[in-house]
Amino acid sequence: MDTSTPARIFGTLHAYQETAALKAGIDLGVFTAIASGAQTAAEIAAECGAAERGVRILCDALTATGMLEKSEGRYSNAPDTGTFLNRNSPAYMGGIAEFLYTPEILTETMQHLTACVRKGGTAMPGEGTVSPDNPVWVTFARAMAPITVMSARAMAEELPASGPLKVLDIAAGHGNFGITVARRNAEAEITALDWGQVLAVAVENARKAGVADRYTTLAGDFFTTDLGAGYDAVLITNFLHHFDRATCVAAMRKVHEALRPGGCAMTLEFVPEEDRVSPPSQARFALTMLITTSAGDAYTWGEYEGMMGEAGFASSRRVVLPTEQSVIISTK
Repeated sequence: MDTSTPARIFGTLHAYQETAALKAGIDLGVFTAIASGAQTAAEIAAECGAAERGVRILCDALTATGMLEKSEGRYSNAPDTGTFLNRNSPAYMGGIAEFLYTPEILTETMQHLTACVRKGGTAMPGEGTVSPDNPVWVTFARAMAPITVMSARAMAEELPASGPLKVLDIAAGHGNFGITVARRNAEAEITALDWGQVLAVAVENARKAGVADRYTTLAGDFFTTDLGAGYDAVLITNFLHHFDRATCVAAMRKVHEALRPGGCAMTLEFVPEEDRVSPPSQARFALTMLITTSAGDAYTWGEYEGMMGEAGFASSRRVVLPTEQSVIISTK
């Protein structure tokens, strides 16, 4: 006897409501209000400047998905939302919603997934998010830095903590990866490459971090810009997945040329297992590349190892991070 039910199907079809409720909670500052002491719907509503009825219904919905906890009409943050969605927390990462909800990422892409599947690439104009000087990356740079702290620290710890160090940070964005290296090593000199508007964000962050005197910029397109030479390390963070395999190999050949003998390339990526369906978060990332790029993908460790070898690197090793990403360290 078939005992299956449509619950999972209905749950998935309604999943957008969970996403929208979380976004509304972030926008209104619900998690911050609760962390500040507001507990009832009336107290949270007053703190957030919203209607009590609306806040009650929203908080109940957030409780149903585990984002909040409720007891005797009083709400509290779940451990993770209290840490990461309270605006007063040093680990606050609510800004990520701003990037993920930009029209380029949401309404102009995911709503056209069927068309993307038929085409085999983005339905956005041109090259999608990798079109020249796309303003979406300014939003990315301002929103995503907080969630890179752990991976940036892990990458920096793979490099010397002292002594002269010449580092190139490709597609630097917010600049946090290179900045973290510079903060750990007082002799490190960082060159950041990205579009001009994006680099303004990186420079601002370098100034705040106190490393601006060792932080220079290189504005332009990676594929056409002269990178210079003699680098001890090149950071390639969340970049290669935007392109097809041949383009990735060409990019890494250019990186190889920019390194000194014995230098290393450090590639941060989402890396699914060879079955391409696990772990789920890494496997799903390929879908993001389908809707936002013309040829990008989520590549496996075997594929990256092959690319690096073809680009001329002598060896590569993989460091799996607790952030669900991996660092691929390739030595010249």
